[in-house]
Amino acid sequence: MNTNKPVGLTASVGFQIGVRRTLPFFQEEAWELLTSTRGRKLWLGDLATFELVKGHKFVTQEGTTGEFRVVKPLEQLRLTWQPAGFPNTSTLQIRLMPAASPGKITISFHQEKLDSAEQREEMKVHWEEVLSRLLALSEDESIR
Repeated sequence: MNTNKPVGLTASVGFQIGVRRTLPFFQEEAWELLTSTRGRKLWLGDLATFELVKGHKFVTQEGTTGEFRVVKPLEQLRLTWQPAGFPNTSTLQIRLMPAASPGKITISFHQEKLDSAEQREEMKVHWEEVLSRLLALSEDESIR
């Protein structure tokens, strides 16, 4: 058995990373934040038009391209995701999972098909920053 396998490397989807945080939201509030213009800008980027439907392809003003593969309102988004400058297309999944405490939700970003340990680490830092910024946005009374 090879015990020197790099962290996050899988046989089927290359490198992957998962980052999650429990935030002080009800599920509907968290979904609204994620899909609002301000929230979306944090994890997806600026879009001229936004259609949250399976099969919708997008290109952000920053050059990120992708396609929504799964859209389950209040629960899950799964999409292909390739920022400008990324040599590969990855798969991004965002899930909203009720937490044990009422009025709290766990938001999870899971990304697979990353091409290296370095890209995995870069995306780990990115998604942790997105979750921190979502929390900061949530504290803005105009969102709630």
